[in-house]
Amino acid sequence: MTADFETQLRAVSLRVTRPRLAVLAALRDHPHIDTDSVIALVRAEQPTVSHQAVYDVLRALTDAGLVRRIQPAGATARYETRVGDNHHHVVCRSCGAIADVDCAVGHAPCLTASDDHGFTVDEAEVVYWGTCPGCTAERTHSDPVSSEGSR
Repeated sequence: MTADFETQLRAVSLRVTRPRLAVLAALRDHPHIDTDSVIALVRAEQPTVSHQAVYDVLRALTDAGLVRRIQPAGATARYETRVGDNHHHVVCRSCGAIADVDCAVGHAPCLTASDDHGFTVDEAEVVYWGTCPGCTAERTHSDPVSSEGSR
């Protein structure tokens, strides 16, 4: 996989560095993670990499289009390596878990604006909100009224 990352970096005219490779690996293995989690994963492998270096790498990779930064309302910014396919996300209101959702209908952009105000629209961002299966099960088990039904 490192060879793939090296090819991706060179394709967007970025130097191949150990911090960049480590950030890409962290995002590949843990999609939708926040900056602090990326820092922890990178520093576990490369203790000398500074916080600022990880921030700089994330910015460079995002600017180059190798990484996508998402920030659902009320949440911290998250990063992923799945880019260029106009996919969306579903977010758990309880625990904050995020999962990918493929394009709702048709080709990018998935949604046609009722009034594009003259813009050339090339992407639509949709965030579905709900409760993940784990939180639903936990809520059902911890709330005897909901598990017994309404009375």
